[in-house]
Amino acid sequence: MSGEGLEQRSDFESEYRRMTAKRLGFIAICVVACLLLTIYAATVGSYPLTAEEVFDSILDAILMRTPADDSIYHIVVNLRMPAIVTALICGFGLAICGVCMQSMLKNPLADPYTMGISSGAGFGAALAIILGIEIIGGAGIVTNAFVFSLLPALVILFLSKFRNATPTMMILCGIALMYLFNAATQLFMLIADPEDLSAVYKWMIGSVDGTDMGEAAVVLAVTVLGTIYVQIMSNQLNLMGLGDESAKTLGVDVERKRLMMLIVVTLVAATVVSFTGIIGFIGLVAPHMVRAIIGTDNRYLIPASGFFGALLLLLSHLVAMTIAQPTILPVGVITSCIGGPLFLFLILRNSKEVWS
Repeated sequence: MSGEGLEQRSDFESEYRRMTAKRLGFIAICVVACLLLTIYAATVGSYPLTAEEVFDSILDAILMRTPADDSIYHIVVNLRMPAIVTALICGFGLAICGVCMQSMLKNPLADPYTMGISSGAGFGAALAIILGIEIIGGAGIVTNAFVFSLLPALVILFLSKFRNATPTMMILCGIALMYLFNAATQLFMLIADPEDLSAVYKWMIGSVDGTDMGEAAVVLAVTVLGTIYVQIMSNQLNLMGLGDESAKTLGVDVERKRLMMLIVVTLVAATVVSFTGIIGFIGLVAPHMVRAIIGTDNRYLIPASGFFGALLLLLSHLVAMTIAQPTILPVGVITSCIGGPLFLFLILRNSKEVWS
């Protein structure tokens, strides 16, 4: 190898190490920020606490030891931490779903909402709340929301199997189903009594308040399994990002891999929205923001987007708790207020370069 070739190789390796360090550093910053914001969020409320009191209560819960102050322990562990933990897990899960959908469909608008998953969940919840129709008797809103959130994925799978649907056809189908479910839900809301209307409206906006650790554990289990799968498939996603024909020439079974990943991310997104309601923009905005910072390599983009999504949703939850005290706003209002301008900014500044 010539001296010029060795120099170019050295420059490439140096740039690769620098970029890898930047990506790992970004992930580490997001993880640390999530931990610090978790402690701070637990101190905020109608009964202010110190960071030391919060940390001691969390440590008591982890070590299962007798707390020094039962009232503080109850506030932190039983009242505040379930919502905080749910925000972290759901933010992570929605961001993972968004980045995977955008990569495998090569479409910057793909996320659980535009694919119809969230709207299907809203329709199922409205059926249970307003009409009392439950898919499984006694299972309630969560089961209805989960089942109906899977319907758009089933329709897309049917199209893929029998009509050889392209990625563009898939997302257009998801958008069509989104409008259909939204229209049906709004029709039910027109005939609902005020109490049911309020419940459906709150559910359609999305909130992490009122969840418990048992529900958070269910979402955590599904999110962890889904994340492991999409992380294993990250190299396949990178190849699919080159285009279907290029990926096929490199040995990727594009249709099969895309359908498998669609099933996995649909299950994750369906589980999240079934417990929290429709929380918008996290799955759409978080991957775009991270992609603009660390690039498009899914090996790093997937975990980075997950932790950044967790941070973004927890920050939104903190704003929702404090901006209109003593009233706690639904977190979906805050994510939309933050996500809309951020997404517009990204479109104007970075979207063309990132997706070119």
